Amino acid sequence: MTEIYSPDVYRDGPPHETFAELRRTDPVHWQEVPGEPGYWAVLRHADVVEVARQPLLYSAEKGGVIIENIPPEQLESMKRMLLAMDPPRHGQFRRPVAPRFRAKVIAEMEGRVREVVSAILEGAAEAGTVEFVQEVAAKVPSRVFGQIMGLPDEDLPHIHHLSEQLTSAQDPEFAYEGPVQDAPNGASMEMAMYAIQFAAARRAMEDQPEDLTTLLLNTDFDGAPMDDISFGSFFVQMVTAGNDTTKTMLTAGLLTLLEHPDQMASLRADPGLLPVAVEEMLRYDNPLHYFRRTATSDTVLAGTKISAGDKVAMIYTSANRDEAVFDRPQSFDIRRHPNPHLSFGIAEHFCLGAHLARLEARVFFEELMARFDSFEVTADPVRVRSNLNNAYRSVPMRLSPTS
Repeated sequence: MTEIYSPDVYRDGPPHETFAELRRTDPVHWQEVPGEPGYWAVLRHADVVEVARQPLLYSAEKGGVIIENIPPEQLESMKRMLLAMDPPRHGQFRRPVAPRFRAKVIAEMEGRVREVVSAILEGAAEAGTVEFVQEVAAKVPSRVFGQIMGLPDEDLPHIHHLSEQLTSAQDPEFAYEGPVQDAPNGASMEMAMYAIQFAAARRAMEDQPEDLTTLLLNTDFDGAPMDDISFGSFFVQMVTAGNDTTKTMLTAGLLTLLEHPDQMASLRADPGLLPVAVEEMLRYDNPLHYFRRTATSDTVLAGTKISAGDKVAMIYTSANRDEAVFDRPQSFDIRRHPNPHLSFGIAEHFCLGAHLARLEARVFFEELMARFDSFEVTADPVRVRSNLNNAYRSVPMRLSPTS
């Protein structure tokens, strides 16, 4: 039996050959899960798009967005996050904040993002040898998010640590060790409690700063202001979605460029290629392998009968290398265009922070290549043990500044 569920399958990288074979022979593949119902793995680009575009037939809210069934109280908490809301509730929460994430608004943040990146890379240059994931890549989205929300700098490392414990829970290295250790969602609870306390402090201020926290707390959501519990859930999603995926994109993007020195040279010669190159980094090494949906009624997908209540997983890692959509899909090509990858999702749940992630990546690689002549990986990179996150835990690296 083909196995694509176990986190151990992904220890050495995604099983691209297996996905390619399944796209050809069994594109809506039934996968068993130990100890609970299995799921339908949707592997072709067109079929993933079909699932994403029918949010009432394939619900994010009914069973959550991860394959494993989670306890009812944890599911209720997840349902307060945009990524696990169905229409019309999803639109009621998304519409008021969406203008803050439009391309034009995000573009105005470029100076601030460049300041953040410059400070981080200056520290890396002084150190010379770094653990690239935590000491460089992770700091970029963490500090940018801190500025957007108005968070104290001293709180950012702990918030980032909690986000890793939440998103990488399948890896023993990220086991939660907080005060509610026995709870399966301890990191999420602790982060939400931090956000609720932060919101209370902000509400008590006479002159509130103009940042995203103030916007959220003073915006009308379907007839009422956002309450503290909803703010806490929204905060958890913003942290985990923005920090973890962008950290992964920056790390994987650099490693892939190092594996393709001719394309690294092309980027150095023409930084104007970076916006297109970033899209190819996202396609080639998408940060998340999948999101789950739950069928709300009997249906048929690509000739496969799916029953109401079945789990359905949109496998982005497979869809992004679909031969029917991408020429030479297993090749990394910084000039690839068009590039309709699904790393930000599509339709109802298209990533709210996509423009910010693209800006962070472009500025990061512009500054990185301008400041350093070479990058040497000094020990084997270590991946996160996860069937959800296509991430690295550790990449020791020596950076040689431009002379």
